[in-house]
Amino acid sequence: MSKIAPLSGFPELLPAQRAVEREVVASVSRTFELHGFANIETRVVEPIERLAKGGEVDKEIYVLQRIAAEPDARAELGLHFDLTVPFARYVLEHAGHLEFPFRRFQVQPAWRGERPQEGRYRQFTQADVDIVGRDELPFHHDVEVMAVMVDALRRLPIPRVSFQFNNRKLIQGFYRGLGIDDVTDAIRVIDKLDKLPADEVATMLVERVGATPEQAQRCLELATIRVEDTSFVERVRALGVADDLLDQGLEELAAVVEGCRAVAGDAVGVEANLRIARGLDYYTGTVVEIFMEGYERLKSVGGGGRYDALASDGRTTYPGVGVSFGVSRTLIPLISDGVLSGSRPVPSVVLVALNTEDDRTASTRVAAALRARDIACEVAPSPAKFGKQIRFAERRGIPYVWFLQADAETGQQSHQVKDIRTGEQVDADPATWTPPEDDLRPTIVSTVETPSTTHDPEENQ
Repeated sequence: MSKIAPLSGFPELLPAQRAVEREVVASVSRTFELHGFANIETRVVEPIERLAKGGEVDKEIYVLQRIAAEPDARAELGLHFDLTVPFARYVLEHAGHLEFPFRRFQVQPAWRGERPQEGRYRQFTQADVDIVGRDELPFHHDVEVMAVMVDALRRLPIPRVSFQFNNRKLIQGFYRGLGIDDVTDAIRVIDKLDKLPADEVATMLVERVGATPEQAQRCLELATIRVEDTSFVERVRALGVADDLLDQGLEELAAVVEGCRAVAGDAVGVEANLRIARGLDYYTGTVVEIFMEGYERLKSVGGGGRYDALASDGRTTYPGVGVSFGVSRTLIPLISDGVLSGSRPVPSVVLVALNTEDDRTASTRVAAALRARDIACEVAPSPAKFGKQIRFAERRGIPYVWFLQADAETGQQSHQVKDIRTGEQVDADPATWTPPEDDLRPTIVSTVETPSTTHDPEENQ
């Protein structure tokens, strides 16, 4: 039989690696729930006409079609390439059963037929958190949902992440106040600063957008403002541009930065970066990109923002604000580099040893007593010598081995449990013994020295 080759772009994790992913998903989910967000799960397929919007992503949509379909049959369903499109449909379909503002989080796979590379996969898991309103959604929800994701990521044992915020109203108001007509094209040109020298970008603004050299210089000056506090407000004002939309954008961006800094502590960076723009035809206010220190090569590991028209049925519009965290995009490179690993590949805390095959029933009763108190365990597969059973537990990462001994005269059974990491062996009762909290389930082993996640929000008041 020929060797099975992996499918490029469809990563599969080994058990200990999967334990890392599960713990991360559990952690962010708990944080979202702490803030009152309800979990939903949407179907993996959507109608092609809902997914395909005429953009570049249309080329990456995987279609769903039966092998036995007619040769000329047109595919009608596709796998979702993010969680926003299915969420918009979900809101429209179930609006009559939802309470608005609707607070949801969703952790699911998505699929894109793009060229696989580090951090970009054809199948990947995302964690999204959003707040959606009916017809209106007050701005304070922008601050709230961004702070929720800051809170979620600061609790993870990953390298320090940086939330870089901007506001589309700020950008558009600045360009409008400057007298530039084609704001969208100007933003597209400024976005090239990551790849081209500033003087080339300035030339493009003049030749392609129709800006004057003075206007182009002001655009570049705005795009280079990047600070960790609200001092950007004074720096933008100093550029001498006046516009009502600009004023609103400055006020909103300052509120988001201050609100997120209040919960970030030292574990997460919060910045105003006036070059960030994100989807030009989508976001209408707050925008954010999330970057991970030491892994800038991945580009952003998350992002999102405000969208005033998530969905509409022609009568009602549903504005929203949300953030997406790339679970696979972040974790797989960290696991591959040895930064993150699982403490053990199995959930079992205890291996119940076997003296002889006749003792299997007694050992199974011990295991049942432990499981009744939520202690994961398994019975040894065979009554090998105790040394071999201990080595079996070591290979599986199981920290404790349970021994039963029957008194030759009375027939009474005694119990002992051994921590095979330290060699300590003590008497134990299966009805009361409990391992330390850290041993109860597989945990994440991280080489990252993360700052304490305990933080008093009043420190930033």
